Amino acid sequence: MPFFDMPLHELTAYKPDLHTPDDFDTFWAETLTEARQFPLNPIFERVDVGLTQVEAYDITFNGFGGQPIKGWYLRPANVDHPLPCVVEYIGYGGGRGYPLDWLHFASAGYAHLVMDTRGQGSTWRKGDTPDIPNGANPALPGFMTQGVLSPHTYYYRRVFTDAVRAVEAAQHAPLVNADHLAVTGGSQGGGISIAVSGLLPDTIELVMPSVPFLCHFRRALELFIEPPYSEILHYLRIQRDKAEQVFQTLAYFDGLHFAPRAKAKALYSVGLMDMVCPPSCVYGTYNHVTAPKEMRVYTYNGHEGGETVHLMEILAFLEHHWGHLR
Repeated sequence: MPFFDMPLHELTAYKPDLHTPDDFDTFWAETLTEARQFPLNPIFERVDVGLTQVEAYDITFNGFGGQPIKGWYLRPANVDHPLPCVVEYIGYGGGRGYPLDWLHFASAGYAHLVMDTRGQGSTWRKGDTPDIPNGANPALPGFMTQGVLSPHTYYYRRVFTDAVRAVEAAQHAPLVNADHLAVTGGSQGGGISIAVSGLLPDTIELVMPSVPFLCHFRRALELFIEPPYSEILHYLRIQRDKAEQVFQTLAYFDGLHFAPRAKAKALYSVGLMDMVCPPSCVYGTYNHVTAPKEMRVYTYNGHEGGETVHLMEILAFLEHHWGHLR
């Protein structure tokens, strides 16, 4: 696996020009206002999965369009005081799986809400949330070009809105300290966490995107890339006259444009041999973050990034900021 992108000294200085749509903030304010016209209606149902040290809850809340979104909520057992909460988003094609898939944050002493991703969960972990109203049960990718000719119909408008509502559901979860909220995820989940940190700058305290996807779309399509970005490339090979229309839509969903709006302290990671989420796309976004930030670099890794090594970095980051709150 080669170094195919910029050398590290160029990556650390790479700060691409922003071409944020003039109505970017208005578009998202109106989108979230529309979503909040529907009651959140968070439901937390305790489930017994054989755990004694972690409590698990099957959750449902209303996301975009008032449509039901599933997830899991986990917290340490036998704790009777509010805890900081990590809201986690899932990588491309994966679903919420089972509570036993998500024990690390609760085991470390934090509350943890995992959001199922609508329409996904048939590639590498089971999902349970259809993409209503499109009639799409959890299915195989791709999702990158669904509704891509308008920001109003694009798939990720629904997903990012769901993700904001997931944070709001976490604020209603049993024994959560709503003043201390973090968002995290790998790949697609990392891109979603960047978006949420920009959409809720006064709510999210910490953001921890690992090898994030959905960042610097134009640059990604200029490099040798693997799926999921290549779904857009294949689309444009056929829809030859739609390129600028597609990029105009994607600008509303690009991590480049959410990053400077975030106030959360940030911990990013990058794999310098990552052909799924190229290093320059990650650094191009990270370098627009104005809040306190840290980057973890995995020089000889691809899209797997730091895996368990980076999870330990995330736990150390949480311990530094929240250890006294558990």
